[in-house]
Amino acid sequence: MTVRVRFAPSPTGFVHIGSLRTALYNYLHARKNSGKYILRIEDTDQNRYVEGAIENMLSAMQWAGVNHDEGAIIRNDDLVQIGEYGPYVQSERLEVYKKYIEILIEKGQAYYCFCSKERLDEVRDEQKKAGLNQKYDGKCRELSKEEIKKKLDNGETHVIRLKLPENYDIKFEDVVRGNVVVNTVDMDDQVLIKSDGFPTYHFAVVVDDHLMRITHVIRGEEWLISTPKHVYLYQAFGWEVPLYAHLPNILNADKKKLSKRQGDVAVEDFMKKGYLPEALVNYIALLGWSPEDNQEIFSMKELEENFSLERVSKSGGVFDINKLNWVNAHYIKEKPIEEITDLAIPYLIESGYIAEGQVQEKYDWIKDLVSIIRINLNNLSEIGEKVAMFFNDEFKLSEEATDVIAEEHVPELLELLKTKINNADSIDVSDIKSIIKEIQKELGVKGPKLFKPIRVAVTGESHGPDLPQIMKILGKKNMLLRIDYVVNNFIKKV
Repeated sequence: MTVRVRFAPSPTGFVHIGSLRTALYNYLHARKNSGKYILRIEDTDQNRYVEGAIENMLSAMQWAGVNHDEGAIIRNDDLVQIGEYGPYVQSERLEVYKKYIEILIEKGQAYYCFCSKERLDEVRDEQKKAGLNQKYDGKCRELSKEEIKKKLDNGETHVIRLKLPENYDIKFEDVVRGNVVVNTVDMDDQVLIKSDGFPTYHFAVVVDDHLMRITHVIRGEEWLISTPKHVYLYQAFGWEVPLYAHLPNILNADKKKLSKRQGDVAVEDFMKKGYLPEALVNYIALLGWSPEDNQEIFSMKELEENFSLERVSKSGGVFDINKLNWVNAHYIKEKPIEEITDLAIPYLIESGYIAEGQVQEKYDWIKDLVSIIRINLNNLSEIGEKVAMFFNDEFKLSEEATDVIAEEHVPELLELLKTKINNADSIDVSDIKSIIKEIQKELGVKGPKLFKPIRVAVTGESHGPDLPQIMKILGKKNMLLRIDYVVNNFIKKV
């Protein structure tokens, strides 16, 4: 049996982190088992459709490297569909649903319901007051063919409902949850076709999964409560039931479902902030799945080789931004410097430190800048803040920095530093190291008493990245200006 899985989002807005993880787990299960991963657009709820949501979702998935084998794709700015089981957009499959609902009606497994919204609300209110489960009371279950025809001929508004058997145990196996048994006494006769003629999720998903030969349904745990209805629909049609795996929720720090009220939850948010796709995918893979060892850093290929549904947890994983930052920082440090530089340039332009027209001319200098800053970055959007020391020639000194240059030997040290920089033919890392070594010998100072005053004089900070690298990036002119600034504004006042 060829494994076939699907990710089936609704185009209702941004791509939630939980949706990316669901897509990722489907993708990984397919790759691990040499199967197929399908992307289907479930847009039957036209009231919730958001313009551009499909394109945004496809863009986010492509960015993350979670690429499907069949389904909707963007090609030359157009939405097209690839694969032999399409259409892969549900709103284009209405004739398919019409055909299969008629089969259910003929088999007596579904029925027309003409109850008004007002009547249904009254029934639920009465059930609520009586402490009963709120569900359809079955008024239209046994209408005669003549009654149904008359109402249809009169154009009465209606839906079509699933006709559940009474007191019947629906059983299914869930890879994550184990054996699940639900009795129909606790279930409602679910609407399958709405009054607008569109199918509900519950009907369309079963028909589509069957026709697209889906073998494993891997989705969020919020759908677990609906699965008995889906299983019964398979049984009503006489179709083989796929294997289910309901994934645990991703949680906030307060152990509640991850919500936008608590901060960033959209893939687009993390893209904009400069998180790398490798890092986000790596991190969310571990939110619900545990590898056999304690490995934390995984390439996509390693995830494909190691992932298994059997090691998915029942309990939700807490989204920890600090852990994501740690993973992202790892990838920022490990990625080739040219790639990180190209990714960082838009943030430098946005911060106003680099003009777009300067990029080509100053590329090597920007690369040196990024190479020294990236070791302190959690995400690329932080780079504007981190590079400020290279662009602000006038600065305030912290109390610690003021104490550093208040020491007795500092005026002589800075005068000597200025002379040697001024006399240097070139300023690269080896030149700067030689200058510092000469000052050490001539003044007899070393360690923090040597390095900290130099750092404060050229950056205004008492701590920071590798000092010779910083000095090379600043260059001769900027260093001389800064030394003069510190001497004129701070040394004489102490």
